Amino acid sequence: MIKNKSGRIINLSSQAGFVALPTESVYCMTKAGIAHLTKCFAEEWAKYDINVNAAVPTFIETPGTEPWLSQPEFKASVLSKIHLRRVGIPQKVSSAVVFLASPAASMITGMFL
Repeated sequence: MIKNKSGRIINLSSQAGFVALPTESVYCMTKAGIAHLTKCFAEEWAKYDINVNAAVPTFIETPGTEPWLSQPEFKASVLSKIHLRRVGIPQKVSSAVVFLASPAASMITGMFL
């Protein structure tokens, strides 16, 4: 990308990188690190016309989250912390990634969607 003076990097972080979650300190810390790395690389590589952004979804319905979301009390707690009051689906995350990779996002760098 540096050689070609063009490129798009889209990191995957999480809203957990911006909040503290009990018993999830390592996960939260790694997602916060990805968010900060995104900002640093955006600054460092802008001179090469490389855009660096991150998709930062909320709780997403996956086979891994299904056991948690099947617990009504846990799901209610999660939903109470999400502005839209709904859990996301993987296709919504991939749509954000496609947008960030597209020409429509050519002026966006160092941001989180």
